[in-house]
Amino acid sequence: MSTQFRSIRGIHDGLPEEVRSFRHIEETARRVFSRYVFSEVRLPVLEPTAMFVRSIGSDTDIVAKEMYRFEDRGGDDICLRPEGTAGAVRAYLQAGLTRSGAQRWFYIGPMFRRERPQKGRLRQFQQIGAEWFGVSGPVEDVEVLAMAHAFLEELGIPELAMEINSLGCPVCRPAYRDKLVAFLDARRVSLCETCNTRIDSNPMRVLDCKVGSCQAQLADAPEMASHLCGDCQSHFDGVKSGLDALAIPYVVNPRIVRGLDYYNRTAFEIVTNKLGAQGTVLAGGRYDGLVEELGGPATPAIGFAMGMERLAMLLPDIAAGSVDVAVVAIGDSVAAYALGIADRLRRAGCHVIHCGGGAAKRQFKVADREQARFVAVLGEDEMQQGLMQVKDMQSGSQQALGIDAAIAAIRQERS
Repeated sequence: MSTQFRSIRGIHDGLPEEVRSFRHIEETARRVFSRYVFSEVRLPVLEPTAMFVRSIGSDTDIVAKEMYRFEDRGGDDICLRPEGTAGAVRAYLQAGLTRSGAQRWFYIGPMFRRERPQKGRLRQFQQIGAEWFGVSGPVEDVEVLAMAHAFLEELGIPELAMEINSLGCPVCRPAYRDKLVAFLDARRVSLCETCNTRIDSNPMRVLDCKVGSCQAQLADAPEMASHLCGDCQSHFDGVKSGLDALAIPYVVNPRIVRGLDYYNRTAFEIVTNKLGAQGTVLAGGRYDGLVEELGGPATPAIGFAMGMERLAMLLPDIAAGSVDVAVVAIGDSVAAYALGIADRLRRAGCHVIHCGGGAAKRQFKVADREQARFVAVLGEDEMQQGLMQVKDMQSGSQQALGIDAAIAAIRQERS
């Protein structure tokens, strides 16, 4: 069927099959995260634009090119949130929780970026994120990595790889940055235009370039993990030994970087080779400088985020909920009675469809199409005697039962 409305590129409807996958992912996240005592928060979709300009940076692609930004009727400069961490920090500060001890949060909901759509990436996309405020040690980093690993493991997604790196800190990073810029300067003519821009603004981001010719030039680039100060090296060693103790497999990938200075020390990604070049499923890291950047006291923090669409692409199809009972009403006189029986079955926890009355043949076709396990046939005699003709669609057997006995028999079979 045609429609007069043109769809918006990169935005799509969540139809039942995809929503079943989303619900499975969400329920798994809530179940696993609760074991680590993370609490769910609900953050607004609309946020002040200035918050993202300050946290992400006005010269980044997210702010300069991708953010849905507008002035509302009251003259406020607002946007649809492009990511969740900055909003979580804002909520943490506005709630006055900086002196309330460590806070473990997670959130689920839509984010918005006007980026070029890729496989599993949309302009409105669903994201799960987790943030832990007020902790600074490698043990907490390992706990966050373990929670992310446990979540993906419980989802049953195969062939995932955890990659980690250390980004250093304000003590050791400046000297490394100078060495990296000198290395890159000598190769400017061989690097792409984006890399040339990043040499001056975010040189570590050059290491993350996906252009093959650039990667060839970067083969011998200095690595942050080889230039860590003593404290950062000790922290990174603690993370690795913790993962080893939990038997969580990982590799050190020196090309995992973040473009902003408030990220420090642990950075990580969980990747797959099943989604093409953009194979990151989950990414996160430590951001000890962000709370202070947004006006709060110096507060260590670590978190991660993942796109649900990309996760859903890696899951097998989630089966629709099965129909326990199809109610077939024979004759107009039992219409109200049949509605009441359907209601009683539902209140007893059964999944029930009412076949709509009318011709018996048509109603049985509905029950067959819906693949109902049982059919409850209700006619004038059944109504007068308080009975239900229960037909088992698997065995073909049929028996007349009292309402309570029928409900008990159906519930026993569905369990």
